[in-house]
Amino acid sequence: MEASLTVFAALIGAVVGSFLNVVILRLPEEGASIVFPGSHCPYCQQPLTWWENIPLVSFLLLGGKCKTCKVPISWQYPLVEAAMAALTALLFWRFGLSAELLVYFVFSAALLVIIFIDIHHQIIPDRISLPGIVIGFAGSLVIDQITWQQSALGILFGGGILYAVAWGYMALTKREGMGGGDIKLLAMIGAFLGWQSLLYVIFSSSVAGCVVGGIAMVKQGRGGQTRIPFGPFLAIAALSYLFFQEQIVGIWRWYLHSAF
Repeated sequence: MEASLTVFAALIGAVVGSFLNVVILRLPEEGASIVFPGSHCPYCQQPLTWWENIPLVSFLLLGGKCKTCKVPISWQYPLVEAAMAALTALLFWRFGLSAELLVYFVFSAALLVIIFIDIHHQIIPDRISLPGIVIGFAGSLVIDQITWQQSALGILFGGGILYAVAWGYMALTKREGMGGGDIKLLAMIGAFLGWQSLLYVIFSSSVAGCVVGGIAMVKQGRGGQTRIPFGPFLAIAALSYLFFQEQIVGIWRWYLHSAF
C-alpha cells in the first residue's frame, strides 16, 4: 500500500513539475500570465495537444522534438518534471500523509522554480520569495518540524546574515557581490526550516559556490569579474537539509566531539 502511495505521490509531483516549467518560462517575463495562453511550443507557438503534454512521457513519444516545427525540446522540461516527482516521493517517504508533506511540497516546488530562473536570468523573483516567507511562517504554526519561534528567528537571521555579508562585500570591494534576491531567499529558507538550518545552508552553499565559481573563473578567464547565481546553491543546500537533517546534525555532533 505504501509503495502504491509513493508512486502516486511521484505522479502528482510530475504533473506539478509540468506546471512549474510554465512558471519558470513565463514568470520572469514582464506581464506574462502563467495560466493563459495554454501550453504551446515556445518556437512555433503551436498549441500542444493533450498527448503532447503528458509529463515525462510526451518527451519520449515526441523524440525530444516539437511535433510541428521539429525544433529540439529543452531537456529542462523532463528534468524539472522528474525532479519534482522525486522530491514529492521523498517528501511522502519522509513525512507521510501530514501537514509537513503539504508545507514542504510548496517549499520544494518554490525552490525548484528558483533554481532554474536564477540559472537562466540571475534573478530570484520577489513573487516567490516574499509569499514564501509568509507561507513558511504560517506553516510553522501547524507542523511539528519547527516552532513558530524558530521560524521567526530563521526569517530574522536568514535575511540579516546575508544582508550583513552583502553590505560588507560592497564596503570592501565597491562591487555588488550578492543580490537582494539571495537575502530574501535565505529568509524564506529560515522561515520553512528554522534558524537552526542556517549555519549548514550558508556553509555548504558557500563551499559549493566557491568550487563552481573557481571552475567558472578558469574556464571563462574573467577572474574576479566572473558571476554565477548563488540562489541554486542555497536552494540545493536547503533541500539537502530538509531530507537529511538528522544525518547532518549527527555528523556535526561527531565533529564537535572529535575536535574537543
